[in-house]
Amino acid sequence: FVGASGQLLTKILAAIKVKRDDIYIANILKHRPPENRNPKAEERARSLPFLERQIDIIRPKIIVCLGLVSAQTLLSSKKRLKDLRGSFQPYRNAYELTVTYHPAALLRNPNFKRDTWEDVQKIRARYDALGCTPELPPMGS
Repeated sequence: FVGASGQLLTKILAAIKVKRDDIYIANILKHRPPENRNPKAEERARSLPFLERQIDIIRPKIIVCLGLVSAQTLLSSKKRLKDLRGSFQPYRNAYELTVTYHPAALLRNPNFKRDTWEDVQKIRARYDALGCTPELPPMGS
């Protein structure tokens, strides 16, 4: 997440009082497809075990899929993004997963910003309910 979409992601996180240093970002693929096209199903299937291993190492309390490709890949779903977002779902019986719009989609279509704001507020509330707030540094540090 670099450029304008990365800057927007940082602003979105800041709005819910989360720093980018407090999150872990992973991609479905470990390479960029030619001409930045959406990854093909076979590319996603080949890369998924590596992503699942990353997730198991990091052990996140919440997984947030940014955009349709990541949501459909992790949920093995063909549903539309608007039908996937707005709730938390179990992922591999070990994690909670939710879906919202990719920052690049927000730059292309500002009408998605209200839905994204609602989503990130739910994420923040769930984050707090799970006790995920980062530890404060010791006094005097």
